[in-house]
Amino acid sequence: MTDRYQQSMMDNLYWWGIPTMFRCPNEGPEGQDIALVGVPHSTGNGTTERDQHLGPRALRHVSAVQRRVHSVFGVDPWNDVKIADIGDVPFPRANDNEDCIAQITEFYEGIDAAGARPVSVGGDHSITGGIVQALGRGKLAGGEPVSFLHLDAHTDVFTKVDHFLGAEKSAAHWGAYLADQGDVDPTRSMQIGLRGHPRSLDWLQPSYDYGYNIVTMRDFRERGLNDVVAQTREVLGDRPVYITFDLDCLDPTVAPAVSNLEAGEKGFDIDEAVGILRAARGLNVIGGDVVCMMPTKDSPNNITALTAAAVMFEMISMITETIVKA
Repeated sequence: MTDRYQQSMMDNLYWWGIPTMFRCPNEGPEGQDIALVGVPHSTGNGTTERDQHLGPRALRHVSAVQRRVHSVFGVDPWNDVKIADIGDVPFPRANDNEDCIAQITEFYEGIDAAGARPVSVGGDHSITGGIVQALGRGKLAGGEPVSFLHLDAHTDVFTKVDHFLGAEKSAAHWGAYLADQGDVDPTRSMQIGLRGHPRSLDWLQPSYDYGYNIVTMRDFRERGLNDVVAQTREVLGDRPVYITFDLDCLDPTVAPAVSNLEAGEKGFDIDEAVGILRAARGLNVIGGDVVCMMPTKDSPNNITALTAAAVMFEMISMITETIVKA
């Protein structure tokens, strides 16, 4: 066995070495094509389910066992482009959600200025608001509002109350306030997989009012993957695309360790979710995130963390393919 293959074998051991994401170097965003970021934030959810801030550490723990090449796309991200794990957003006032969202935005403004496309792991879903405040109409987006490819059990377009248990720019509000600020174009965005436990019959109305293109889980089952992918590609078109993936869009049997489990209606299996993600293949994906992992509730085999890493790998590979073909 050559030294190269021995090193490859060692690199595949998640318990060996320094646990950076996917064994990427720990460097700054300057000169990188893709910046991997941890966002250990939990106070935007506003509930007792606070352990989402442990998500980045859980993903780093297992990411070494992920695939190194994408056989469908024919890319080797780690060698085809420059990728670094640039670390975590610091939160000196971690229990102050509004301060944390501001810290996230400032951190990602630096990434945007460097021209690196961020792929992040949270953290609760409020992190998307902080990130897209930096990317919307920024350098990577060419000064334009972004279009969301949003997979989730919930709309996160909450307008009935201006806070969620005290958190204003919360995990439930970002889909609304980013549109209000002009950072996202809802009419050129997709929300797919919605099946949340509604407390009122008009629970989807705010999303419709903003102009989001909605595909509920029931719609998806009736229409099928290919039809939804075709709509998604038409809606996103040539826009700067930001992918946000809430792990609760998956069925609880696939990803049990999430902060807002939705039982009673089947969520996506992993192949369906990956199929929807690949609707963005070849488009201008400027970044993405995976959110709402609860590592303290994961199975002993870390299946939710492994699934989160697999979703990140899809985003990384799609961005890589686009850069290589440019």
